[in-house]
Amino acid sequence: MNHPRIAVIGAGSWGTALVKLLSASQDTVGWWVRRQETIDHIRQYGHNPDYTSGAQLDAKALAMDTDIQAVVGRAQVLVFAVPSAFLKAALDQLGPGALHGKTCFSAVKGIVPETNQIVGEYLLDHHGVRKEDLGIICGPCHAEEVALERLSYLTIAAQDAGKAAHMGLALSGRFLKTTLSDDIYGTEYAAILKNVIAVCAGISVGLGYGDNFRAVLVSRAIQEIERFVAAVHPITRDINEPAYLGDLLVTAYSAFSRNREFGAMIGRGYSVKAAQTEMKMVAEGYYAVKCVHAINEKLGVDMPITEATYRMLYERIAPTVEMRLLSEKLA
Repeated sequence: MNHPRIAVIGAGSWGTALVKLLSASQDTVGWWVRRQETIDHIRQYGHNPDYTSGAQLDAKALAMDTDIQAVVGRAQVLVFAVPSAFLKAALDQLGPGALHGKTCFSAVKGIVPETNQIVGEYLLDHHGVRKEDLGIICGPCHAEEVALERLSYLTIAAQDAGKAAHMGLALSGRFLKTTLSDDIYGTEYAAILKNVIAVCAGISVGLGYGDNFRAVLVSRAIQEIERFVAAVHPITRDINEPAYLGDLLVTAYSAFSRNREFGAMIGRGYSVKAAQTEMKMVAEGYYAVKCVHAINEKLGVDMPITEATYRMLYERIAPTVEMRLLSEKLA
């Protein structure tokens, strides 16, 4: 087996989808998979038994390992796809300087709760990754549709245009197209906020609100996202580009959206713990809204949808009451 140039860190839905895409263009793809049983299953049956099981994988092209240090050490380019709530624990297994000189792309759509940082900032501050070696992979795209080989799009953001182009080429294929951006902060924050909005949209579904209400909710949400990303990283950007508006739309409306489904369960009366247990998958928006709320206490951006979602999830305000109050603010 050839030495892998690219490795994916994480075997969840997005990790599996990215491995499927990359293995079509690379001789060998490194892959950190937490459980040996998962590796054994993939080698025997050619699919991940736990996530995105419809994605057919070429096990012969995959250098899978449960040792994250070994996977990181062998690759030049790393793609992180570990849920943000577990990213610090995963990277704490690495030795000092393990990421120095590596090109690191984050496909994580959440905030590291221990430091209240987006993943890009966390890699820069705590693992010595250089800004010119950092990139972001964002939507609009669902892992499930990648598994089904439905036409999909990804946005690759990096300050180094050459590295963005190389990753775009590695991911592009018959059913996947990529566009490039240099907005590494705005695209990542927008990808996080759209999960928060999707949770709120899901709560409205669970409460019985209709499409008309959600159309207003989502149109106000993109304005909220624009205000926030302008406050954290004020550059010229078109918020109607697919990386921002497109990613929001697919996450707020799609039946594949874990955040939307989590919110719908909350709206139907599930507790947070019960919803998380039944889903068996991470809804990034639940963790993200707490972190965004904390960040915004300093920024003071007008964010009625995010704040309403925070109150429903963390202050246990009844969704029926909070959604009615929010509906008045959205008019």
